[in-house]
Amino acid sequence: MSSRLPSPVPAAAVLDHVAPGADVIIPMAAGEPIATLDALEAGADRLEGVRIHQMHVLRDRPYLHGAFGDRLRHVSYFLSSIGRRAFHEGTIDYVPSNFSEVPALLRERTSCSLLIATASPPDEHGLCSLGTNAEYVARLIGRVPVFLEVNPQMPRTFGLNQVHLSQVVGWCEHDAPLVEVPPAEPDDRDHAIAAVIAERIPDGATVQSGIGAIPNAVLAALRDHRDLGIHSELLSDGVIDLVEGGAVTGVHKQHWPHTVVATFALGTRRLYDWMDDNPGVQMLPVDLVNDPRRIGAEPNFVSINATSEVDLYGQCASETVAGQYYSGTGGQADFARGAMYSEGGRAFVVLHSTTHDGRSRIGVSLTPGSVVSTMKNTVDHVVTEYGCADLRGRSLAERARALIGVAHPDHREALERDAHAGDFLPG
Repeated sequence: MSSRLPSPVPAAAVLDHVAPGADVIIPMAAGEPIATLDALEAGADRLEGVRIHQMHVLRDRPYLHGAFGDRLRHVSYFLSSIGRRAFHEGTIDYVPSNFSEVPALLRERTSCSLLIATASPPDEHGLCSLGTNAEYVARLIGRVPVFLEVNPQMPRTFGLNQVHLSQVVGWCEHDAPLVEVPPAEPDDRDHAIAAVIAERIPDGATVQSGIGAIPNAVLAALRDHRDLGIHSELLSDGVIDLVEGGAVTGVHKQHWPHTVVATFALGTRRLYDWMDDNPGVQMLPVDLVNDPRRIGAEPNFVSINATSEVDLYGQCASETVAGQYYSGTGGQADFARGAMYSEGGRAFVVLHSTTHDGRSRIGVSLTPGSVVSTMKNTVDHVVTEYGCADLRGRSLAERARALIGVAHPDHREALERDAHAGDFLPG
């Protein structure tokens, strides 16, 4: 590596690049720069009106709970379990957004003063990789000052997430394990939902799936499929077995064929090691991966996303629970719309038929205070453990009957009665 490239500095050197009123951008999930954020908190008395913008925080910190007042405040674009608690405490701000639009929102609505990101060590050419991440931060490289936190435990990945050391204002070193999220264990309901979806996915389809018990069950149910492609905002452990077992080849993809495409990865060390130096994985900016027009160019595109409740119109409330904010829109609307543009495409919204306390997740109306994440005109299929409701192109009465048919049997009679009273069903 050339001696003309900058040498590492202490993490606290980042404070020299944070002006009053700065908007600091950091990656989500495993890409969060731990030591540099520690330095910002430790030096908070030097800060004034600084905002840290992030999509999905996975490490709890004092500043998230108002420890430094207006000197250092968090702005979230998707609420994690940690961010959710802070949001309801009133100590962070939340910006609703479609994931595909976050890079543009950051450029247009913030000063984009500094990008701080975790990266792999530089190679012999001075290139670092953002590893598990590309999402919105990759789109800011070359447009925004960059401070890197180099972590030898970050995998080196391929795609549009490379940073040359000549492009940074500084970089520090920090060796720490990446955050891990073990695969959730599916239950009988999850396997039933997965079976319904898997039989509707043809060989050669391109698939998007999230994280959690139901997506894990779906991926497991696809092991006997052939020539599938992966084009997904999130890359999780379940994809590894599909690739290594021959189910995923990507040969029919129109964009980035023969490769697995994602915008961020979150899983276990097994996933991060599998990604390391793997040219079969491309990490790309979210405004490419989640662009509904690009998704729609892939034939037989299948999107699979979870929701918390559905009304008889087919409206899906996926970011609120019991009328309170729980997460965010994320990429659900991006992929649901993109799948509708795809020739032969299908979009599945999945949910258990009841809550843990036995209430129906399918109702005549959404819970008061709930937010519609995917509008009725976009919703294609709704799947519970009792089957699949096909809503696209159906009348309101047909939608109501289909949704009642996949509700829990204990609630169907009441739903039908309420549907008649609400003019969903005639007579």
